[in-house]
Amino acid sequence: MNSFSGHIAQIESSGNISIVSVAIDEKLTLKSVIIDTQETAPYLEEGSPVKTLFKETEVIISLEQDLTISLQNRIAGTISEIEKGALLSRIVIDTANGSLVSIISTQAAENLKLTQGLNVTAMIKLNEIILAP
Repeated sequence: MNSFSGHIAQIESSGNISIVSVAIDEKLTLKSVIIDTQETAPYLEEGSPVKTLFKETEVIISLEQDLTISLQNRIAGTISEIEKGALLSRIVIDTANGSLVSIISTQAAENLKLTQGLNVTAMIKLNEIILAP
């Protein structure tokens, strides 16, 4: 499981759903959609420390930084390690905030021509990021 620590920077709620923006540092903010509000989850308060957690299988890799797509969570980094298996490959990406891991199909890794030292963008859908107080 990938994890970055930060603090809650903003909370937008409608009904019982919230989009929470977590500032990892001054340059990186990750967003998560949760089925909770400030009324139902006491840790949901601006400034509160939280961890963002997301599975390795939910990390999408792009060679481009400025894709025009709906994914808002984007983390720039450099591939530091690749372990290719028959079906799946484990890609370690070093970022300014620490390492993260992506597990993608080996065919996709080969199609993208991923190599150690290559600059990439890791992307995660906001519904795949879990918050832990």
